[in-house]
Amino acid sequence: MPSTSRSRTRARPGDGALLRDEILRAATALLEEAGDESALTLRAVAARVGVTTPSVYLHFASKQDLVEAVCLAVWEDLGRRMREVGAGVEDPYQSMRRRGAAFVRFGLEHPVQYRLLMMRPKSDAQTGRTAADACLAYVGEAIQPCLDAGVLVGDPTRLTLQMLAALHGLVALYLAQPNYPWPDDVETMADEVTRMAGLGSALAGRLRGPGPAPSTSAFAAGFDALAERLHRPECADSADAFEPAGGEARGGESPDDAPEGAQPSGGGPLP
Repeated sequence: MPSTSRSRTRARPGDGALLRDEILRAATALLEEAGDESALTLRAVAARVGVTTPSVYLHFASKQDLVEAVCLAVWEDLGRRMREVGAGVEDPYQSMRRRGAAFVRFGLEHPVQYRLLMMRPKSDAQTGRTAADACLAYVGEAIQPCLDAGVLVGDPTRLTLQMLAALHGLVALYLAQPNYPWPDDVETMADEVTRMAGLGSALAGRLRGPGPAPSTSAFAAGFDALAERLHRPECADSADAFEPAGGEARGGESPDDAPEGAQPSGGGPLP
């Protein structure tokens, strides 16, 4: 793509912030056009904005500083999007699902920035640290309502890391292996992965403590019975779906076969 360098009138006092914004926009465009940071030099950015290279140096001391600023500016938008899709959703679990899908969608819409911040070793520890901390915080915000409601139980940091591992894994695999037989509907795939991580964490938090692990047959029978109950209309908004019915133990198993350490959840339907 041809350069769009242009002449620029001399900045007036107080215009520094405006010039910085112009530099960031130009750098973002160069980064996305090239697909990596190879074309993102301070000289190229200066030409795109229509200023001298020293003018760019007044705002960014190095190319690395500029790359970091470009990527982190986008990263702030990730947090905003996740909060927006979760706002107004009263059910904590459903809010978490929407926020998780927003994370995946964002990563796929900004592949260059995502790769630079989350998928390569960092020569500048602070750059990676800032992005990673922000990312962890956004996911922590998404699962906190589920912790408050009792849907998830356990250490918040550990649960946040588990969810982030699932979401990041999906984004990274989409970007690294685009020729996999991915479904056409990315939204559904993102929702399925968020559900998988959320439901798995909800159950795992209730199977803590010593004792033998539940058998495969106990898991299968318990999950089938629980799913059937959760989909009954009368249980759609009730914890009764988790209680024994008709004299049966939870999950339709005998007391001896029920998953050891399992406890009823205080949340609503989990599918």
